[in-house]
Formats: sequence, C-alpha cells, structure tokens
Amino acid sequence: MNDMTPLDIERIRKDFPIFGETVHGKRLTYLDSGASAQKPKVVLDAVHKAYAETYANVHRGVHYLSQQSTELYEGARKTVRAHLNAASLDEIIFTKNTTEAINLVADSFGRLALEPGDEILLSYLEHHSNIVPWQLAAEKAGATVKAVPIDENGEFLMEEYLKLLGPKTKIVAVTHISNAIGTIVPVKDVIRAAHDKGIPVLIDGSQAMPHMKVDVQELGADFYVFTGHKVFAPTGIGVLYGKSEWLEKMPPYQGGGDMINRVTFEKTTYATGHSKFEAGTPPIVQAIGLGTAIDYMNSVGFDKIAAHEQSLLAYATERLREINSVRIIGQARNKAAIVSFVMDGIHPHDIGTIVDQSGVAVRVGHHCAQPLMDFYDVPSTVRASFALYNNHEDIDALVASIQMVQEFFG
Repeated sequence: MNDMTPLDIERIRKDFPIFGETVHGKRLTYLDSGASAQKPKVVLDAVHKAYAETYANVHRGVHYLSQQSTELYEGARKTVRAHLNAASLDEIIFTKNTTEAINLVADSFGRLALEPGDEILLSYLEHHSNIVPWQLAAEKAGATVKAVPIDENGEFLMEEYLKLLGPKTKIVAVTHISNAIGTIVPVKDVIRAAHDKGIPVLIDGSQAMPHMKVDVQELGADFYVFTGHKVFAPTGIGVLYGKSEWLEKMPPYQGGGDMINRVTFEKTTYATGHSKFEAGTPPIVQAIGLGTAIDYMNSVGFDKIAAHEQSLLAYATERLREINSVRIIGQARNKAAIVSFVMDGIHPHDIGTIVDQSGVAVRVGHHCAQPLMDFYDVPSTVRASFALYNNHEDIDALVASIQMVQEFFG
C-alpha cells in the first residue's frame, strides 16, 4: 500500500540549500522548475564527493580511482535502468541532455530507416528539440514532417492522430507532457495505435520524469528520453532508453573512444550495446548526480509528489482565474503542474521583470514551442511551473506580484 500522507514541504525545502537565499531582499519564490529544477543537498554532496574523493576517467583503467569512478558511474546506469524498468542495462544510453538524445535517434534511425517520401509524425505540443532534429533527418532522407493538431484547450486530438498514421509513417515522436502548457498526452494509446501499424514511437519525457513514475516496458515505447537537470540532477546529463532490437540495428551517432571494438585505417568495428552510442569521455560526475537525484525522488515517493503538485495546480489555476486580466493558455483536462498565461495589453517580458522584483522567478517567452504559440496566436506567455518543493505560499506570492503588475499598468 502506498503511503499517501501529505508531503512535509518545509522539511523538503530544507533539503534544497538555495531556498535559504533571498532575491532582491525577498523570499525566493522559484516557479521555473520546468526550465531547470533546483538541486537537493544529497545531489550536491554526491557531485562534490565524486570530484573530491573518487574522480578518474572510467572504463579500462586498472588503478583504484578509475575502478571506483567506473563503479559509481555504471551504478548510476543501474539506478536509471531500475527506475525506468528497462529490460537491460544496454538499453540505457547516457547523453548530455534530451536534445542530444533526440538528435541521436533522429540521425541514427533516420540513416537506418528513412527513405524519400516517408513521413515523420510529431504534434503541435512539441518542444523545438523534438521538431528540428526530425526536420534535419527528413531533409537528409527526402522525407516529410507532419504534426498532429490540438484543440483550443491544448488537448492532443487522438482522432486526427489516427487519421495521420499511415503506410508512409516511419516513426512517431511526441512529448509526454507539454513543456509550454502542461498537457499530458495519452502516450500509451499513442504507442498502441502506432504499434498496431508496425510504427516505432519516441517519447520526449523531459517534463514527465519529475512528476510521475515511468515504466517503459508498460508503456511499450521504442525510445524514451529525458534530461537530468529537470529531475533535480546536474546539467550535462541526459538519458536515452532504446529497445535493444532498434539499438542493435542503428548505426553509431558519433565516432571516437569507447564506441569501438577494433580500429584500423582500413576498417573500424563497433562496440555493442550502450557503448556503441557513447563516444568519448562520458559525463561521469553528472551521471553519478543523476543516480542520486533519482534515489532522492523515489525516497520522497512519486504518488506523494503527484498528489502535491496537482493540489498546487488546482490552487494556482483558481487564484489566477480571480484576476480578470489574466488568460490561461492551455486548459487540458489532464495537465501537469504548469500554468501558462498572458495578461491583456501587457507583454510577458514586462510581467516577468516586475514579478522578479518580488523574488518570484517565472519563465517568459515562447518556451521553445513556437508552433504552439502560433496556434494560440500569441508571441509568448508567462509560465509558472511547480515542483515538489513549492507550496501555497509560493502561489500567493505569484498572485500578489501579478496584482502589482496590473496596478502598475493601470
């Protein structure tokens, strides 16, 4: 049975040293976790210890430090594999971020499977990192990129998706959760429908991983990607999960050390498993930090995190609706803890600048989702994104700062 006692938010906030800081002399209200999450002390300590006590390059080293570092680095891979319930360690590839992971698949899968006239199916909810790599792959192959439309609430239109799935579709690549408006895509249904036609699916899980437990075998995803810095880990580390049946067929993405079996000037043969896609010195310490961050989230409990964040979303939505000049962008029935909004006659950058003076950190701009902004006919929005360390006081601070914006602009 899951322990569903509420999170002790004050205790959790003490796990994150940054919340002892002030901004412009005010209490820090950090509502930008969708861009990058803050780091708990256990992660900071693990990173420091890895550099200060056990650091050396990994693999092949016979000396003590190299063996220690390798054990910690590969231990992080084991943690990620268990967390995602991947079938084997060879299905877990470390990258520098989600963007690199998607580029890896787009390039390697593209060279393997894309031909002139083929179609790549995305959606209007995608981050640019899940659009541009596929456009590049399409250009190389002579293929076409198509996008599943959404409705005014930001809902993924399943009926339209099913119409677009066809004999020319070679891969589907969609987000699990929209980074810009929080829509949760029914990815299990997306995957099932694609697999019924023999089409592989990549899921961009960057926004999902901090909020929910993901089981890649239950989902059935062929590829699942996420980034470390959004799950309370360091920057410079990402993960590509790929089914072995695809990774065995796909050519290497980059060449260099660690991804080889034997090199001669006449011919090079490649390593197998994850090593084939991990050229050069890997993000050793960052991976160690990622493993620690995943352990931390599991110690808190994903059911508790999800319940807490949904209460924050409901409260924030209710409070923002009280302000007449605020229009929330994207109101899907199934949403993560993200609220995007605009204010009548006030540019989002002006809003962000003014609320910052109250110590409130929000993200303003197009959120690397320009096709989505075009759909809503807005150049940009203000985005407040919540994490396990936020509380109602943060939302009250946001609302008070927005009311100051309204007063300032009359």
